[in-house]
Amino acid sequence: MLIIDTQAHIYAEDDTQYPPISKPIRPLGESGSVRALEALARKSHIGGVCVVQPGSFYGWDNRFICDVSKAHPKYMAGVCALDPDKANSPELLNGYVTDYGVRGLRSYTASDGHLDHPGVQALWRKAEQLGIVVNVFVNAERTDDLARMLERFPLLPVVIDHCLISKPSPDLGNALADVIRLVRFSNAYAKLSFLPIGSAEEYPFRDMHEPCKRIIGAYGPERCVWGSGFPCELWTPKSSYAQNLRLFTHEMSLADGVKESILGRTAESLWFRDEL
Repeated sequence: MLIIDTQAHIYAEDDTQYPPISKPIRPLGESGSVRALEALARKSHIGGVCVVQPGSFYGWDNRFICDVSKAHPKYMAGVCALDPDKANSPELLNGYVTDYGVRGLRSYTASDGHLDHPGVQALWRKAEQLGIVVNVFVNAERTDDLARMLERFPLLPVVIDHCLISKPSPDLGNALADVIRLVRFSNAYAKLSFLPIGSAEEYPFRDMHEPCKRIIGAYGPERCVWGSGFPCELWTPKSSYAQNLRLFTHEMSLADGVKESILGRTAESLWFRDEL
């Protein structure tokens, strides 16, 4: 079965060549390195990885993501992040895609807190022209903003990172209703990476199984993808890489066809159309 990890943050082993921002959120030792990711991916039989710019470490500096993307064109799909408040960001995105083979944009709100913003619109417009995927990272409070953007760009595939769920919350029901409300936009996809970060329990996070299955039922497995949260020591400290995969291969008792779509086929159609 093809397995693609759509949520891996990577960190260079050399801070001099790729300097971090002031007060970065840093993984322990070399746990976030490309070498560590490759070792875990081999052990779990991963066929491809989306390497996502860690803004909490590099900010808007995409040099490392670009270099890794160019060095591993068959196996790693780079996902960059650009400042929507900067007028030259669409031009930079164009260069990252054409010169380095970047295949995704991780999109954030503008400095005013809004997603439906001229700067974000310009980046999404350029992403649509380039034929790449947008990963959008917002919370449930920005659902209406996200809905307007999905309506503005009906041909642009947009993956909702963590399904609007980034931490345990008593408002899980409302966030779940919000993400399901977006299913009416056929270009919206659900990244099912929220179980270890949204759960109030220990592994296997049984309180998240039913919400996850509701999202799968609403979107269909052909519009859902899996992501590990690598480096898990930093981003999913209650579970390991192998456990985050096992949630979908075993713990939720998903049908084989459902697993095949969520774990690989949907992601292949989005980020690896010409590679795998």
